Amino acid sequence: MKNKIEEIRTQKGIKQDELAKILGVSRQTISSLENGRYNPSIKLAYDISKYFGMTIEEVFCFEEE
Repeated sequence: MKNKIEEIRTQKGIKQDELAKILGVSRQTISSLENGRYNPSIKLAYDISKYFGMTIEEVFCFEEE
């Protein structure tokens, strides 16, 4: 699953560790999400989208295989 987390985060001037602390996850989790190595739970995807004031669909791109 692709996402725009890094793009949105950098536009808002937020560091990975800051976002991680706000969301209650590790900085490594944010890094893995941004690099496409980790797919978030529905709850985490919702929390990320809510924090950015966006819909899940605006942040994440679900690709069919």
